[in-house]
Order: sequence, then C-alpha cells, then structure tokens
Amino acid sequence: MDVTLRRSSLAARACGLLAVGVAEGSARLSGAALALDLATKGALTRALAAGDFKGRASDVALVYPEGVKAKRVLLVGLGPAAKLDEKRIRLAAATASRRARELGAGSLALALHTAATLDDATAQAAAEGAVLGHHRYAAYKSDAKSALTRVELLVEQAAPRGVAAAVRAGAIRGEAVCLARDLASTPGQDLTPIQLAARAKDVAKRAGAKLTVFDVAAMERLGMGCVLAVGRGSVNPPRFIVLDRPADAAPRGKKPHTIVIIGKGVTFDTGGYSLKPRDGMGKMKYDMSGSAAVLGLFASLPALGKLPVRVVGLIPSAENMVSDAAYKPGDVIRAIDGTTIEVTNTDAEGRLLLADALGYAKRLSPETVIDLATLTGAMAIALGRHAAGLYSRDDLLASELQDAGEATGERLWRMPLWDEFRTEMRSEVADLVNSDEKSEGGSNKAAAFLEHFAADMHWAHLDIASTAWTYTERPDASRGPNAFGVRLLTRWLEQRVRG
Repeated sequence: MDVTLRRSSLAARACGLLAVGVAEGSARLSGAALALDLATKGALTRALAAGDFKGRASDVALVYPEGVKAKRVLLVGLGPAAKLDEKRIRLAAATASRRARELGAGSLALALHTAATLDDATAQAAAEGAVLGHHRYAAYKSDAKSALTRVELLVEQAAPRGVAAAVRAGAIRGEAVCLARDLASTPGQDLTPIQLAARAKDVAKRAGAKLTVFDVAAMERLGMGCVLAVGRGSVNPPRFIVLDRPADAAPRGKKPHTIVIIGKGVTFDTGGYSLKPRDGMGKMKYDMSGSAAVLGLFASLPALGKLPVRVVGLIPSAENMVSDAAYKPGDVIRAIDGTTIEVTNTDAEGRLLLADALGYAKRLSPETVIDLATLTGAMAIALGRHAAGLYSRDDLLASELQDAGEATGERLWRMPLWDEFRTEMRSEVADLVNSDEKSEGGSNKAAAFLEHFAADMHWAHLDIASTAWTYTERPDASRGPNAFGVRLLTRWLEQRVRG
C-alpha cells in the first residue's frame, strides 16, 4: 500500500474515501474539518447538529456531501481536543483505514489534523495507523484482495519541512508491525526454524544488518544445550539466528554501545511430554511472537535513520514436539554458560531458549539487553490482557520502557524480581530447575530463572504472553497475533539514541 503526503484542496481531491478528523465538544470546527465544511456549504455542521456523531474517539459518521470529488466522506472522532495525542491520531487513522477497507474504497485521503498545518508527529502517527488499520492476515484466503492501494495525507498548504519524511517513517513502522503479525500468524507447517531464518535474511538485508544462522553442529560447538534439547524432538532442527546492525557513527574516540534484543522463537509448541491441553493449542504458532517482534524492530530501523549504536537481534528458534528423541521430564541439560538445569516441565521451554541466548549475549559485552517472550500463561492471570509484565532491577531502563509503552499504547507493568523467587528455582540434582512445582507466582519465578543468566548485565525481561494475541477487534489490530513489542521497542530505541 502506497502512503504519501499530497498537497491538495480537500474538496478537489478525488478518492474513494475522504476521512476528516473532528474533535469532541468543539463549539466550532477547526483545521481540515472547517475547510471541508466551508467547501460543502455546512455539511459537517449539519451532521454534528443531528446528534448522531459527537466526535468521541473512534466514532465515525459516513456522509455523501455535494461539493467534493471524493465518493464519500467519513467523519472520524478524535476525542477532546485537549487530550489529542499521537495515540489518538494513530487510532483515528486506523479507524478510517479499516472503514475504507470495509467499503472497498480503493483509495483513502486523510485529513485528521485539527490545526492549520500538519506536524511531523501527527503525520507519522497517521501514516502508521493507516497501515495498521488496513492490515489483515489473508495468506490462505483464496479470494484475498486489498481494498486499499493508496493512502494520502492531505494538506492544503505547503507542509513544514520534514513532514514528508515523517509520513514515510510512519508507513515503514506500520509495515514492520504487519510483517511481525504475519510471521506470528503463519501456521507452524510453513514457518519452521529454518524458514524463520530465511525470513530473517530478508529483514536483515533491508535493515543493513549482517545475518548469521547457527545450525545444530554450530550450536553444539557453542555449547547451547538448552536450544538443542528443546529442538531435538522435531524433524525440523533448531536454529540460532543473529542479526547484527553496526553503528553508523559513535562519539569520537569511543566504541559504540551494543544493544541486544532477544526474542523467543518457538515456531510451534505442543508442550512436549508435558503436553498442552487441546483447547488453545492451535494458537501455539504464535509462540514465536517474541522473535517476530525482533524482526519487526529490525524492519523498523530504516525509519530511524543513522544510529550511533550497534543493534543485535538474537532469536533462539525451535519446535517443541513429542517424539522418541524429545527431551523428557527429569533430564538434565547444560546451558551455554555451564549452568545445569533439571527439566521438570517440558512446556517451560521458552526460558531454556532464552537462557542460551542470554549467555550468548554476554559475549557481546552489551550496554543493554532486553528479551521478550510469550513465556507464561500466569502473566494474563496477573495482569489481564491490557499490559505485559516488565522485570528488571535497572530502574532507569524500566522507566524508559514503561514510558515507551505508554506512548505507543503497548503498556508494561513492572513486576517483582525478588531473590526469594530464584531460591525456589534451585534443584536438588542440578543447579536449577526449569519450573517450580508450585503454580503461585509462575511468571515471577520464570523471570528469576532468566535473571541467573542475565546477571551483571543491564537487562529487562518482557513477558508478553498476556498481550501478544488480540481477542477482540480493535481499530489498529484484528483478532489474532498483534506484534506486541515492535512499536514499543522502536520507540524505546529511538528515545535512547536521540534523547
């Protein structure tokens, strides 16, 4: 889908749908809405006077006024003008894009700004929202077709310098999220660890990153006993995927910092011998949502321009299957750092993959390490579906991530990481168990297990099991995998390097 900035009178622009933002409770129309109202001789004023549309956030009203070349006009509510921010603009654009798709409009023109001119932040949010709202996973639909081929952000006068670039950046970020959603929606039959590595190759090329893929023999040499154990029950062998984007520049005389992002890449999870129940197992294609978010982040990097830091993505990928070769409860495996782990639950495999990835990350001398994973079902019990769990002893890093979550609508809630949780993960026959017998505090104990491998690093763990699947339709996300973490991490990285 082509997303561009265009200078044109709203009334004169021919398109399938023209969407105009209207603030709630405004005594008078302003910005683009006022311009269109004048062109249509009060059509918007009459629609508001009818009382069916009040401008509340994501409210819509479809009108067919005279005096415009658009086939139809959509009024989109922005909520109170005093509370209008990037999130509201993004959701309004997503709402318009979704409605355009439903109408089969073919082309959409957006004029959501309430001021006389369009600024960078509004332009980027609108472009991103338009891409997100239009997205559907339709790879297996025999009659799939795009309802939108073009989206234009309209301005009636010359836009400030940089707005066109902001539109391009917003579209790139939106497409990166859609890429991650598509990956997490792909059935396990068509996205094995080897195929995930192939997709990573495409992303790395676009991001200017070097790709390295470790096969079984290479992982054996590295001592990645955890990844190998989880993956040995499948005919599709595991892979350890590394994307490495060098810094563009660094302060004179200083070595650039390295930031490592780790994503769990279980391309399908049966639970192994600790077999999952039938209900919900079909969703386990999305158990690689953490790795999808890493690839989405790398796909977003071109939108950030030159970066003064090295960004490394690590994806430990495996299928967790049942077979005569699969690892079993009671087995003892050895992680890359030499830690021995008693397997008490083969369905607690994600933390094993992350253990090896964290051990590998240490070798890179990173300034910051963040991992994200659909790790524990207990996270949804703790927080519901509206926030992911954040674990870190680094107050500054935790604060930065929470701020990025609030700005993007991908909320994080900080959870306890107390020493007592790690004590409960001790084993009588090895250094650690991978799962404690007791169910209480399961997410906290899983994070404490990971902290053992992240010791001495500036590290944060995001448990996204509560948020990586959307259960109800939203303007910016259909039901299913939603690529939680892509926008959050992109925003965090942008703020970290730009200040």
